[in-house]
Amino acid sequence: MKLDDRTRALIAVGAAISANCQPCLQSTTAMARETGADPQEIAEAIETGRMVRKGAASKMDKFIATLNGSVPATASENTGGCGCT
Repeated sequence: MKLDDRTRALIAVGAAISANCQPCLQSTTAMARETGADPQEIAEAIETGRMVRKGAASKMDKFIATLNGSVPATASENTGGCGCT
């Protein structure tokens, strides 16, 4: 099964929200509108992205709480990861 352009654009909207990427959100919402997504569909994609982001943040907070002041060896290495360091 191949996803149509509208569905892919809506997925990209949700991914932009979960990635906290404002430029991505601007471009993907424009793309979603261009492919025929209506405002309600875009709003649903945004809400889904928010839920994913909230879940990921919650899991990270729980992980941080387990560190008790220690830092895992892999966290101290700069391996490129997400590019935030």
